[in-house]
Amino acid sequence: MRSTAWRALQWIAGIAIVAFAARQLIAGWNDIAARPLVWQVRPLLLLASAACIWLMYALLIQAWRVMLAGWGDSLPLREAARIWTVSSLGKYIPGKVWALAGMALMAQRAGVKPWAATASAVILQALAIGSGAAVVGLFGSAALRAEYPWVGVVLPLLVAGSALGMALLLSPGIVRRLLALVRVELPGSASPGVRPVLYGVAANLLAWCGYGIAFWLLGRGLLELPGLTIGRAIATFAGSYIAGLLFLPAPGGIGVRESVVLLMLTGAVGPASASALAVASRVLLTLTEFGAAAPFLLSHRERMRAES
Repeated sequence: MRSTAWRALQWIAGIAIVAFAARQLIAGWNDIAARPLVWQVRPLLLLASAACIWLMYALLIQAWRVMLAGWGDSLPLREAARIWTVSSLGKYIPGKVWALAGMALMAQRAGVKPWAATASAVILQALAIGSGAAVVGLFGSAALRAEYPWVGVVLPLLVAGSALGMALLLSPGIVRRLLALVRVELPGSASPGVRPVLYGVAANLLAWCGYGIAFWLLGRGLLELPGLTIGRAIATFAGSYIAGLLFLPAPGGIGVRESVVLLMLTGAVGPASASALAVASRVLLTLTEFGAAAPFLLSHRERMRAES
């Protein structure tokens, strides 16, 4: 019953976001027609955007290795990168759980204890959502207050709630209850320790900022967008990505993520530029995700061919 209610709530929230964004797009249609986009492609900025995203991938992979070490396990950097990048492609399958399940399964096959593999993936996912919400609250308040006055009240509460939620993950008892929700039982008094959790918080906060800077570089690399500040770019990317992540039915958060970008950027850059940047961001992220996994997929294919 609880699972059905949660799925229904996700559908209602996702449809509401898309509908509201569509309404804004329709309302700004005259502005789109009157101001056609003028593309100003700057290849170096686009390459810098992709490089920034890949650098954040490396940071999060190391955070995962630190979390595994907290449980008494370890993975070589290359093997951890292979598992992290390949399993991340599971987000394009409806349900989102395939990315976490794939990471846990591949880690087990690499010699990591099954419960440690799953527990590490779940905790880092929780930290990613909590830190992302905090980033939206910190960077979004000043950027969005003029367009949405209510954010002056809501976003500080979001920051406080996110900070409290991440702090609770320092408690072994809370971690045990969280993992019990996904049917992961820890042996004895197993705990990752304070250092891996704090490292995960710091890595995720830095990663959200890095992703936002990459989003800003993407905008500067395609269009002339004086209204797109770095702070607004960080808040927009984090907010849109988390919304897409939480909407489980949509593969890769497609539709929901773009709608949130439209809602958060239209007031600053106009509906046409916001729509173009939402689509461009989707394309860039898809390319970087598959690009990061491609070398490992190709090497595995070559190894299988050689063995056969």
